[in-house]
Amino acid sequence: MTGVPASASGGSGAQPVRGGKLGAAAVNQASLWNVANLLTMVRLLLVPGFVMLLLGNGGYDPAWRSFAWAAFAVAMITDLFDGHLARTYNLVTDFGKIADPIADKAIMGAALICLSWLGDLPWWVTGVILGRELGITLLRFWVIRYGVIPASRGGKMKTLAQGTAVGMYVLALTGPLATLRFWVMAVAVVLTVVTGLDYVKQAVVLRRQGMAEARESAAQAAEEAAK
Repeated sequence: MTGVPASASGGSGAQPVRGGKLGAAAVNQASLWNVANLLTMVRLLLVPGFVMLLLGNGGYDPAWRSFAWAAFAVAMITDLFDGHLARTYNLVTDFGKIADPIADKAIMGAALICLSWLGDLPWWVTGVILGRELGITLLRFWVIRYGVIPASRGGKMKTLAQGTAVGMYVLALTGPLATLRFWVMAVAVVLTVVTGLDYVKQAVVLRRQGMAEARESAAQAAEEAAK
């Protein structure tokens, strides 16, 4: 847990522990190494290994592609667990807030770029997906002073579709499975665009509401000062 025990903060009526500030700092420092953050770190470390496996032996060896798929699958699974653990067991840290989305985009971006470089995936698909992710990240910063855009159900479906489609492209599939992965990727691209437009709509509404509330608060403050 990231919080300081009540006995250390005086909340239970006990006398503060000598050197309490140092103790609190030690607790906060130790919280960086919780299981959620460790899973995020593992995912970050998997990125270069995944790239080497995917491009191994020229990038077209089925065995190397299978190993790359395994690394990608591990990264996707840890993505599911680290956020859940952090929220469930109060393990949210500033490091996790920054590193988790970076790790998500790093593994997905590496996979898309490598697949396009190998000629397995059109560059425009990679551009649409990565452009959307970068745009939404910038959009969140644009409205962060007014609130947070929550993750939608469509966004979660998009993430699942992208992970499934990219995983299928990482494998050296042929025949009907190769055709199937094309349609799964098509669904992922559609969800990427649709959910991206929905996020833009939410951001505009949130910013307008925030600006209106700010103007109202300023007007009320002016009225109070004039009294």
